[in-house]
Amino acid sequence: MTPRSDIHERLAASLRAARKARGLSLDAAAKLSGVSRSMVSQIERGESSPTVATLWNLTQALQVDFAGLLEGRPRPGVEVTRAAAAPVIARGGVTIRILSPAEAVGENEVYDLTFAPGARLVSDPHGPGCREHLTVIEGRLRVVSGAEAEDLGPGDVARYPADRDHEIAATGAARAILIVQGS
Repeated sequence: MTPRSDIHERLAASLRAARKARGLSLDAAAKLSGVSRSMVSQIERGESSPTVATLWNLTQALQVDFAGLLEGRPRPGVEVTRAAAAPVIARGGVTIRILSPAEAVGENEVYDLTFAPGARLVSDPHGPGCREHLTVIEGRLRVVSGAEAEDLGPGDVARYPADRDHEIAATGAARAILIVQGS
């Protein structure tokens, strides 16, 4: 292998690990960075030579040290994601802050949801058997799973199938914690 190939492999591994460590899909990393999903995928497979600008956008979105990108040293001890550093996705008046680590993807994903007044989080069915657990922290939310609906207030917890069309809607401003089991 040439030194360039080794660099591509280390870069690919570092970026893929950083994305997964933050629990981000390729789509989420693309949205956060402004880099196309196909380009993120190509970089992670070592099939593309990204520009410095592209790398900068990815490292900022993934909160990776640009200068240490190729070092690939694991961090020992307690892993902490500071509140301001957690990955955030904004979607239709809902701010989704990802709290779970990459290894939890598909098992127990944890999200902090903040709803603007009247905002809705509409989801297509997840994988068979997937369930969501929604705990309202502030405000009022309406959860719909298939043909069933429930209104929730602070402290209420709803557990429902997420392997069918489902949505969470706010009447006013609201905040909740969402745990997705299976996907």
